[in-house]
Amino acid sequence: MRPVTILSREASYPYQRPPLSKKYLLGEMSLDRLMFRPVEWYAENAVEVMTGVSAVSVDRMSKTIQLSTGESLSYDKLVFATGSAPRNLPEALTHGLSGIFTIRSFADADRLRPHMQAGKRLLVIGGGYIGLEAASVARHLGLEVAVIEAADRILARVAAPTTAALFRDIHRAHGVELLEGVGLAALTGEAGRVTGAELSDGRHLDVDLVIAGIGAYAEDALARAAGIACGNGITVDAYGGTSDPDVYAMGDCAEQAWKGLHLRIESVQNAVDQGENVALNLTGAREAYRPKPWFWSDQYDVKLQIAGFNPGYDETITRAGTREGASSVWYFAGAELIAVDAINDAKAYVTGKKLLDGGRTTGLRDAIADPATDLKSLI
Repeated sequence: MRPVTILSREASYPYQRPPLSKKYLLGEMSLDRLMFRPVEWYAENAVEVMTGVSAVSVDRMSKTIQLSTGESLSYDKLVFATGSAPRNLPEALTHGLSGIFTIRSFADADRLRPHMQAGKRLLVIGGGYIGLEAASVARHLGLEVAVIEAADRILARVAAPTTAALFRDIHRAHGVELLEGVGLAALTGEAGRVTGAELSDGRHLDVDLVIAGIGAYAEDALARAAGIACGNGITVDAYGGTSDPDVYAMGDCAEQAWKGLHLRIESVQNAVDQGENVALNLTGAREAYRPKPWFWSDQYDVKLQIAGFNPGYDETITRAGTREGASSVWYFAGAELIAVDAINDAKAYVTGKKLLDGGRTTGLRDAIADPATDLKSLI
């Protein structure tokens, strides 16, 4: 068995990130439960994990990596699994104040958790899934929460207006002040700590802490510096290969072709599936990766499950579920089904995923639009 080395700039072995903004932040899940594998597994399988160490540069001619420790490491094959990094608020808006947080690592969540105290006033900047999940956790813990979204509505980049309207109503019903079409003009503070926010519409909010959920960018700087082709992330082919035949990339850092688009599919499912595909190809296979995207978000007692990927949709159809409070939103591009949002509706999610995974995506519109249709009959 040939050895594998994992470089982790965090002081931890590989772990799951989705629970960080949910159960981990709530204190309902410990770090050891986030781990993908027990520590012993790595040694038993000839995998060396170097924690607290990052790659500084890559020399593709000599196939060596310069490490933050001053050492160098040689490779036969190199895989970038560097993920994405949260966008920070510009210094011009934050003025170096403390009390401003992002959530990407367990260390981020550990820094934030002590401040999540009942009665504190939290401002969430960004109405995407990360921001809304953080708002949900904060309300559960008894904080006063305001969410501002500069776009004209929440979830504008990732969901249809119907889905956004549902989550808008849910958050407002839980006491969140949700302001759409409103941006941040500046944060203000006292004694070096944030105490207020000036908004683009002239309003002022008193705040005790801020969470920025304004998107993420691909961690591709190392690959770019090494001369590897990048677009919105490290450009990969159907096999996970980059412009260098001995270098691969996967997950959030990788830009791939999908239905005529070049994009990054930012989900844990894609990272795992694409990682498995890259591993196969590293061991001699020649198997193309065919993404079958799915996502999820937990907010309050609502579970959103998403099958497919909705860019390019031109019509949505909404169906009521068979249980109270359940519904689904089906996305079509012309006559083709491309995605479904299932809100507390596991039946719709399972049906949609099976249809999409099986390639049965046309000739469904009228049946899905008919509320009398039993979804099981479509499979």
